Amino acid sequence: MLFKSLEFKNCYGQKVKVIEIPVLEKGNTYHFMLDLRLQVFLSKIMTKSSPNQIYSFRDYLKTVLKWTDYECIFQLDMLKHNA
Repeated sequence: MLFKSLEFKNCYGQKVKVIEIPVLEKGNTYHFMLDLRLQVFLSKIMTKSSPNQIYSFRDYLKTVLKWTDYECIFQLDMLKHNA
């Protein structure tokens, strides 16, 4: 899976970086949902007066999505027989 990162300055001039943003195809069923979640996540970051310097979008998705949706997006492959 491909990931992208986003780096910007907020309204207070502080540098903020969002990492681990999954890249999905246009036809994927989760594409619209991830775009919406990313916009909500960025708006929350922008309203904070003292944000962290680095945020993980993947960790944010763990807290807001159902686990089945999270697994479908990131397609966690379990190793068979500890290989």
